[in-house]
Amino acid sequence: MIQEKQQDTAPLSPLAETLIGSEIVKLGGEIRERIKKGEKIYNFTIGDFDSSIFPIPQGLEDLIVESYRNKLTTYPPADGIPALRESVSRFIQKYEGLNYAPDEVLIAAGGRPLIYTAYRAIVGRGDKVIYPVPSWNNNHYVHFTEGEHIVIEAGVENNFMPTAENIKPHVKDAVLIAVCSPLNPTGTVFRKEELEKICDLILEENHRRGANEKKLYLLYDQMYWTLTYGDTVHYSPTGLRPEMKEYTIYIDGISKAFAATGVRVGWALGPKKVLNKMKAVNSHVGAWSPMAEQQAVSRYLKDHEGVEAYLEDFKSKISFRLRSIYDGLQSLKNEGFAVDACAPEASIYLTIRFDLKGKKTEDGKVLDAQSDVTAYLLNEAKLAVVPFYAFGASKDSPWYRLSVGTCKAEQIDEMLGKLKSALQKLS
Repeated sequence: MIQEKQQDTAPLSPLAETLIGSEIVKLGGEIRERIKKGEKIYNFTIGDFDSSIFPIPQGLEDLIVESYRNKLTTYPPADGIPALRESVSRFIQKYEGLNYAPDEVLIAAGGRPLIYTAYRAIVGRGDKVIYPVPSWNNNHYVHFTEGEHIVIEAGVENNFMPTAENIKPHVKDAVLIAVCSPLNPTGTVFRKEELEKICDLILEENHRRGANEKKLYLLYDQMYWTLTYGDTVHYSPTGLRPEMKEYTIYIDGISKAFAATGVRVGWALGPKKVLNKMKAVNSHVGAWSPMAEQQAVSRYLKDHEGVEAYLEDFKSKISFRLRSIYDGLQSLKNEGFAVDACAPEASIYLTIRFDLKGKKTEDGKVLDAQSDVTAYLLNEAKLAVVPFYAFGASKDSPWYRLSVGTCKAEQIDEMLGKLKSALQKLS
């Protein structure tokens, strides 16, 4: 008689047993399953692009293909090929005015491994990490490194960005402040004066510390900096306070600038002391950007005319979608529906609000919690958006991230009409 195999319930590592999976990936998977079964859903959840709508630049694609045909498929250097680090150095100097030598540039397979290695290089067990919510994945990276979470919940009154006043009580003994501008999930940016105050706070704290004390660093994720609209201006810490160069690690790359999320070329800029440790960590993890893609990007970034033409067209298409949906939501608001949105500033995201808790559906069910609101929007309006609690905000936050990376322009009015119909059914 064959004995039935018992389920293995033995624990794995403490990290594995306590790690929480990505809420956004989980939600996206559920939506894709429903679409696969034939359900029509306006899926605005993922921070990615439909490459049939937003392809990478043709010039970049041609260079990638050429690189593979030239058999450029070996291991790259652990810090990135010299040609790419040189191109990045010149690119950010030309377009951002930031002066970083090639040996102050680190290449990896997109922004994620760079953020991970930055955390690993700086944060030890029990070290304080200050980060705002809503924000992308900082809670998970702090967990990875066994740091102490110092969470600041930012609100609409400050553009969902942390302020120096929020941060100041927590800087003593902190080792890292992790921020993002333009911000994922909100698409909002730091105002110049507030970023200056945060920089001054970091400089003051580091001047206070002794020579042998750990320093306070700023992790500045600016992956969306090329995608700003209207009068919006992107500011950088070292551009405002040159002395911040000693304490700032920039996270950047081509993923969002050129709709190239799957190409996997990212870079970090920062002090060599930190970058060398990040390089060492990544050399063991092996999250290198592929050789062929590095060779292609090193050449593409030098094509300033091509880069500028692509960005002009790309930004106009993204801006049109953000503005059209924003205007549609404002129209619904003006008609008396409990919806709102923040005017689009940057990135591929729109911050939207649904104050529908307590409303009653046609079948008499009360939307008691924000999760009920999310489910109602999906089931009745076929609108899939990501609640801010997936980015660390409180469970009852009425704010959501709407991503237009997969949005077809011709579906916007249709989606807004479906949403209005769903809102009309509530009482």
